[in-house]
Amino acid sequence: HLQTSRRRPQRRSRDTVPREVEGRSTNMPQKNTKSVNNSQSNLRPGVRAVPSPLGDSPPPEVTRCTPPLAVDLTELKSELLHALRNDVTAIFKTELQAALSDNLTSIKSELLTLKTDLSVSISSMKSDVAGLKATVTEMEQSLSTCSDDIAALQNKVYDLSKECVRLDNKCEDLESRARRQNIRIIGVPEDDPASLSAAGVSKLLVEAFKLDKEPIVDRAHRALRPKPKPGEHPRAIIAKLHYYTDCADILRKARELQRIKVRNMTISVFPDHTARTARARAAFNNVRRQLREIEGVRFGLLHPARLRITHGGQQRDFTSLGEAMAFIKTLKKDTAP
Repeated sequence: HLQTSRRRPQRRSRDTVPREVEGRSTNMPQKNTKSVNNSQSNLRPGVRAVPSPLGDSPPPEVTRCTPPLAVDLTELKSELLHALRNDVTAIFKTELQAALSDNLTSIKSELLTLKTDLSVSISSMKSDVAGLKATVTEMEQSLSTCSDDIAALQNKVYDLSKECVRLDNKCEDLESRARRQNIRIIGVPEDDPASLSAAGVSKLLVEAFKLDKEPIVDRAHRALRPKPKPGEHPRAIIAKLHYYTDCADILRKARELQRIKVRNMTISVFPDHTARTARARAAFNNVRRQLREIEGVRFGLLHPARLRITHGGQQRDFTSLGEAMAFIKTLKKDTAP
């Protein structure tokens, strides 16, 4: 009985666990609880219940508890891990700063140099752009002035062109009128004495056209071109008659006779036209050739280059070759059998 009374206080001390320790053990994770329990089982075996000598009641159950030593180890482990992590972070940060400090300094200096160069380049570009703006403004003003001048010059050129055409036509008319009393004699050899003087040309015309009297020839000369070589066609004789009536009679007889034989030579007489009039009249040569083949058609080439066609009592004038050809086609259809 004395032994049991002595052991009971010990059980109470074992069973009575400080509440702080129980609170800590309950708040710890499950893994830590298991590890603590395992460590408790390994460190110290559980207390076995001592049977009562009286044998009246079963012995009370013994409750297990987490020893304070396991809790302290867990806290120490977490603190060590936290301190180790901080130390590693600080060391890594220090080494990284030491490794990058030189590179950062060089990069910073290069960036400053680049910034300075860019600022200089931008300032020079701004000055260039300002100069270009001024130049463009001046060019716009110059172009505006030039465009106005060009418009005025175009109007002047148009007016001058019209005036030039008018004067050209007037000169052509004056030259044609000055040549109204001229005739061209073709076929007289270069060494013939008739071509040496105006009197010789007058006698030649009397013999060729059987005139009652000699026409008065003011002047006569060869065409103004180089003397032909032996065997080539001789140059034409240009003679200016004093009276227009004599010129008209000679040209009328020349159209009737066409080729005239005199002094063992064959000559032809034509009016003396300007170069432009001659080209315009020559354009109707093919038309006149076709008109000769059509019966009942009368035609004539009027001065300076106007073709007059008379058919069936109707008279039409043409200055364009295309219109004359189209009219000839209609005539051929009408006269076709």
